[in-house]
Amino acid sequence: MPAYVIAAVEDAWDQDKLAQYREGNTAVVTEHGGRFVARGGATAVLEGDWDPQRIVLIEFPDMDAARAWYESDGYAPLRELRRSASTTNIVVVEGLGS
Repeated sequence: MPAYVIAAVEDAWDQDKLAQYREGNTAVVTEHGGRFVARGGATAVLEGDWDPQRIVLIEFPDMDAARAWYESDGYAPLRELRRSASTTNIVVVEGLGS
């Protein structure tokens, strides 16, 4: 079953670092079979008070692939780069099978 990584940027203070992060992460996501479904497009709060600055949605073939991306040697330095430039909450959720 597919898995979806949802990243919600709550605060960002270094756009140059985040641009480097996005560039590097694109390749690492692809290497793990992932694809970006949404990447910082317009958002609208429909209910509640959740209002992140940016939302990213990445689809992976399954939970194992999503975890492999997040825990990979290729992503490790990018994760630290992102953490030095933003506060982000990231979850992974299992999707529905066909």
